Parts: sequence; C-alpha cells; structure tokens
Amino acid sequence: MEELLAALDTLAADDLTPMFGPQLLDRLRPLLVAQNRLAAEIARTVRACEVSGAAEVDGLKTMPSWLRGHGHLSTAEAARVVRAGRALEHLPALASAFAAGQVTGEQAAVIGRVAEPEHLAMAAEQGVDLGAVDAVLTEVAVTCPHAEVAKAVHHYLDRLDADGPEPDPTEGRRLVITKHADGSISGQFDLDAVGGEKLQAALESLVQAGRCAGDERTRAQQQADALVQLCDNQLASGNLPILRGVKPHVIVKVVLEDLADPATNPGAADMGFGATISAARARWVACDGQVSRIVMGPDGVPLDYSRTVRLFPAHVRRAAEVRDGGCVFAGCGAPTWWCDMHHQLEWIHGGETNLDNAALLCERHHTKVHHGFRVERQPDGRWRTWRPDGTEIITGPSFLDTAA
Repeated sequence: MEELLAALDTLAADDLTPMFGPQLLDRLRPLLVAQNRLAAEIARTVRACEVSGAAEVDGLKTMPSWLRGHGHLSTAEAARVVRAGRALEHLPALASAFAAGQVTGEQAAVIGRVAEPEHLAMAAEQGVDLGAVDAVLTEVAVTCPHAEVAKAVHHYLDRLDADGPEPDPTEGRRLVITKHADGSISGQFDLDAVGGEKLQAALESLVQAGRCAGDERTRAQQQADALVQLCDNQLASGNLPILRGVKPHVIVKVVLEDLADPATNPGAADMGFGATISAARARWVACDGQVSRIVMGPDGVPLDYSRTVRLFPAHVRRAAEVRDGGCVFAGCGAPTWWCDMHHQLEWIHGGETNLDNAALLCERHHTKVHHGFRVERQPDGRWRTWRPDGTEIITGPSFLDTAA
C-alpha cells in the first residue's frame, strides 16, 4: 500500500501544463484502468469487511453506514460499492474483468443486480445458466457504453420475472435533496419509466416554450430553469395543498434598513427553509410579492404585526397582462403566467405600485433586470431593452441590417 501511495505521489508531481491533447489522453487511459482496478479492490475488501462484521470495530452495524461515516461516501455511492462487492462472489467473469480494470465500479454495481438474492432464487427456479448470463453481461460492459449495460440488465431482469406481478412504480421512486452552505441545493432522484416520462414531458414543454432569441443556455440550464418555472406556475396557481390553513409560499425575512439600502448586502435575508440570500435578491423577490411589517422588541419578540399588503393588486396585474402580453424583455416570448410584476423604480425607493411603473418579466429576465439590464416602455407602447454596458438589444430585421 505504501508503494501504491508513493506512485500516486509521483504522478501528482507531474507538470501537465506542457502536455497537449494526445499526450494527455495517453496519460489518462491507464489512469482510468487503474481507477477501475482500485474500485474492484475496494469492492472486494468491503465485501470481506461485511462478511466478517468489521464495521462493529468502529461501533457501526453495517458497511454502508461505515462507508458514509468513515469514507464520506454518499448514501447512493455506499450502496453501490456494497452491491458490487456482493455480486463479485456470484459473477466470476465480472470479477475478473473488474480486477483487470476493464469494467467500472458503476457498471459492476448495475450488473450486480442480477446477483441479488431474489433474482438468484428466480434464476435457480427457472434453470437459468448464471455463468452464461455473467459472461454475456460482462462482455457488454467491456465493449459497450454504460447505457447499454443498464439496458441489458433491465432486459434480463424483465425476462426473468416475465410472469410476475407488475411492480408498484412508487416503490422505486426516490428524491434526495441536499442543501449547501450558501442555501443552494443539489439532488438525486430515481423515477420509474412512466414517472420519468411525465417529468420529461412537463419540463420539455417549458423548455421549448421558454426558448428565445440569443438563448445561450446549455441543455442542463434550460431544464433546471424549466423545473423552477414549473414550481413557480404551481405556487402561483393556488392549487397546491393548503397546510394548517396556509397556502405554500416562499418566505423571505429581511430588516427594513437592508431592504431599503441599494447595496447588495450579502447574507442579509433569511428564507423559510433556512437559506440565506442577499438584500438585493430579497428586493427581487419582493417585486411581485406580499409584504408584512413586523416590529421586534429588544428581546426578539414581535411587538406589532401589520396587515399583509400585496404590492401589485390583481387588477393592476390583469391590466399589465393585457398591455404587455408576456415577458417584455427583448427576444423573449414567455407567456403572462410565467411572469413576475417588476417595479421599474423599486417600491422601497418610492416607486409607485401602478401600471405605469410595472413591467411583466419572466423569472430569468427579472433576474437580469436586477443585475444591470434595463427595460423601458416607449410612448408608442413598444418595450426596449438595454444591456448593462448601455448597448441596446435589437431583434428582428433591424438586427440583421445592423449585422450586415
């Protein structure tokens, strides 16, 4: 083990700066093989630890819990390593290819599903030659992309239980949300085929409807924006379940001085689920929200709670929807029900909550306007958009003429 670590130290000392494409790829290929071989040894050792009850030495009951606590692996990754280790005992062809670095740990875990106890029992009942299955699936893993391995395993398991009852699709669904220090979140989810189709259909409708001129977002960004827009639409519809007499809504707590100060003021506002945002972001949220004034005493107890005031009343919003027809940012065609009501002059700085001071903006472009972009309605009713550097965003024939 000391020699292995010393070799890694030597590799880490290499200067990659003078290397170019082919050299770097030649260096990367054996590293990937080494990574696979290490993953195989880890899986084999984890299985040995599991059989011997080694986790008890550190006061833990299972190897997944040990890997999470001592190895800092995620729940999903710990389960994957344990599943791969268990599978190697029943799938010698896979074990050999894994040890040789020809198969990744992720592939080994996917193929490992065929060696789960219930699947082994069904295979034995039906006289399935597990050795042949092992050889075929290992060959697929060695020669094909990961997606093909997953398809092959799924095909085998479907045929193995062809006459069994249709599984409950909800049993395999999973959504794990992780909150980070800055309040942002990341997550992992697993959906059955039908549930996944529903999600993709809903997101794709928003992705395609939300495309506008000059959209340079990646596919991943488009889908993430669509997911947030889906939540926006549902929250705004008022059709979500009411809990304890209160409709679900986004909560932001910020002191009046920070709200009035035009500075960014990072970390000045707290949100309902514990995230911390800047005062600038709080002003953005407040553009089309409801505001309640709470006077706090010196001991932190509320002394006065004022009436909640909706900044833009419903009749003004309806008028803006009729006037603007959707997001007014140049090149955007987002419909009215995606849009926030934006104060051209912020209400906290004396901007009036009326139609003349209002602009309909989708979430993405509302954010842009709060970060230096500017929209302005002309006397003839047309909206114009400027970048932070003062140049105007032009679309349509005028843009083509200018470009020419």
